[in-house]
Amino acid sequence: MQEGSVGFFCLDLSDLLRLERGNQRERDRERAQARAGGKAKQPKGDGLTPEQRRERDAKALQEKAARKAAQSAGGNNAGGGGVKR
Repeated sequence: MQEGSVGFFCLDLSDLLRLERGNQRERDRERAQARAGGKAKQPKGDGLTPEQRRERDAKALQEKAARKAAQSAGGNNAGGGGVKR
């Protein structure tokens, strides 16, 4: 700046809106934390290690597949793909 000149800061409307919305993400985080009661993410409550959980889930999927195979082998055709007379 030169001596004797007066400098001032001028904002247009878009700059004002941008400044006003600048901390929206931070405010949203605070609101979300307040809604959650300020509690952090809770660990799984089943007391299992990840390996035990994988084994349990794999066993459940195998049992489900076996039930489905037994149902389809038993002639219980829920698809309705047969020929009507």
